[in-house]
Amino acid sequence: MEHTPDTRERQANRLLRVLVFTLIISVMNASMFNVALPVIREEFGLTPSQVGWMLTGYMIVYAIGSVTFGKLADKYRLKDLLTYGLIAFALGSIIGLSASEYWMVIAGRLFQAAGASVIPATAMIVPVRYFSPEKRGRALGTTAVGLSLGAALGPIVSGVVSGLVSWRYLFALSILAVLVLPFFRKYLDDETGTARTIDYVGGLTLAGTVASLLLAITQGSWLLCGVGVLLLSLFLLRVRTAAEPFVQPAIFRNKSYTLGLVVAFVLTGLNFGLPFMAPQFLAALNHLSPLAVGFVLFPSAICAALLGRRGGKLADDKGNRFLFAIAASLILLSFVMLSSVVGLSPAWIGFFMIFGTVGQSFIQIAMSNTISRTLAKEQTGVGMGLFAMLNFIAGATATTLIGKALDAGTSTLRLNPFPPGEALLYSNIFVVLGALIIVVSIVYFAQFRTAASASVTVSPGTGTGAGAGAAGGNPTR
Repeated sequence: MEHTPDTRERQANRLLRVLVFTLIISVMNASMFNVALPVIREEFGLTPSQVGWMLTGYMIVYAIGSVTFGKLADKYRLKDLLTYGLIAFALGSIIGLSASEYWMVIAGRLFQAAGASVIPATAMIVPVRYFSPEKRGRALGTTAVGLSLGAALGPIVSGVVSGLVSWRYLFALSILAVLVLPFFRKYLDDETGTARTIDYVGGLTLAGTVASLLLAITQGSWLLCGVGVLLLSLFLLRVRTAAEPFVQPAIFRNKSYTLGLVVAFVLTGLNFGLPFMAPQFLAALNHLSPLAVGFVLFPSAICAALLGRRGGKLADDKGNRFLFAIAASLILLSFVMLSSVVGLSPAWIGFFMIFGTVGQSFIQIAMSNTISRTLAKEQTGVGMGLFAMLNFIAGATATTLIGKALDAGTSTLRLNPFPPGEALLYSNIFVVLGALIIVVSIVYFAQFRTAASASVTVSPGTGTGAGAGAAGGNPTR
């Protein structure tokens, strides 16, 4: 193929369409198992925290893998990384599809995550390598469509498949991703970045730290907690002694960045609580089938998809503090009202889910841009990569802790006077989440007193929820 400008542009546009399809499958795979969790829990006789590892394990591996593949792309051809990644993704899907024991289901999800984590790196590299600066925004906007469609379609597809056939066939849908591999091999060139040393030891110790500590919470094991602390110590030692550590320690001397990460970590964890809990209480209290749960969750997902770009425009026009205030208010309203109506009509649940899901989309844009504006130009790549990884770790932590709280069963403590007795535990969790939203909002506005980040450019690969899109900074003021 001749490398004329017109040929290059046609090739780039075809590659972009293949990428959008892959993003839809990837985002659906990350989210659609939420709806099936109650059925999986019942089939294998699991506790809420045990079934939560369907999400927790996926997010841990995805978090580490997305950063690792991003670094590998500086040394190896992207088409080769995609080949290995999509084959591992399909292999995990086959394992999950044929699973007869719960450990096989988890193994399938972990293989899926290890392979799918190549996709965020691809979604960031393709627009930069294949589109000129004046057309890059359109390319990033197109990838955002794939992210939004995947998030919107995930709950409804999950409900239909789980309700009409079996939740296992959700794994079969993910095998479709391997069909795009020949097109990636055709349209991607042989370009690589500048080779650099990759700190595999640092990455492995970080992954071991997170997994050990989360397992310690799930299992209530002091031994695993000790292992996690030991691995954390080794990771910190490695960071201080390695020539090119997995995480650069110098970046944490930026206090605004570090505090921004803490705020974002808590907010992301709160955001994951809503999609994790909703399918479980809709099944336990309202006795809905997976199909019905998908229909309840669909309006909130599609509203977030439709309004996501509107959030970016608000950040452009009014600044991130303004967008953050709107987002935090929507999430707080959602948590307060869900705390009051949980256990009642699913129509009310679906309605108030809209406020929370849209608010989560808006707050991710505000936090992404705020954090990016605290970084020097030479720190932006590693800083936003660490932010992306922590998003997934925050989600894994939140689902583990909430799952552990749900293991307690019923509650006699009443923090909200309205919900029925059998819904008290879920109601109380929403009250606590609402209180945390207030606390982190106070911290945010105290730390970022000025419009530290007035403009936003939506870009994929650093969002909440496994596979969701987020925003990278593009300051214009």
